[in-house]
Amino acid sequence: QVQLVESGGGLVQAGGSLRLSCAASESTSSFNSMAWYRGTPGKRRESIALIGSAGNTAYDDSVKGRFTISRDDDKNTVVLQMNNLKTEDTAVYTCNAVRLPTRVYWGQGIQVTVSS
Repeated sequence: QVQLVESGGGLVQAGGSLRLSCAASESTSSFNSMAWYRGTPGKRRESIALIGSAGNTAYDDSVKGRFTISRDDDKNTVVLQMNNLKTEDTAVYTCNAVRLPTRVYWGQGIQVTVSS
């Protein structure tokens, strides 16, 4: 069973930065894609950043230009660099990995709180 473990969350002031890491128990190069999702109580979890096996990336408009997703296959880690954080970025951030055709894996999630 693949394990994904997030780290790096916490409390930060608006305008600050945080770096989230997702450590995978298997080679990150074995996944077709890896992504970061976020969600809040009462709001459906949504994908905000994705990186494909070829290194291609995609971002939700709400984080474009502020967040950067990257993958280090030597360390089996996916990183989400979050800059210029806003209060509306407050959420639980969860790491996701997909291995086609049917395997989807999730981390436990980590809290990010941005104060004004």
